[in-house]
Amino acid sequence: MNFGKILFFVMACLAALSLTTASPRWKIFKKIEKVGRNVRDGIIKAGPAVAVVGQAATVVKG
Repeated sequence: MNFGKILFFVMACLAALSLTTASPRWKIFKKIEKVGRNVRDGIIKAGPAVAVVGQAATVVKG
């Protein structure tokens, strides 16, 4: 009788764990991460252009 209760409890726990998902369905953090990644990539791509504008300004002043 006790073995049956223990077996039922273990099976219920396994069923509960198998029904849960590791990733949430609400993916707002992925969207925030994507926006941050796009901003970072834009800054990296604009870096050389900003340097050229800075050099041109020093040439004009000097």
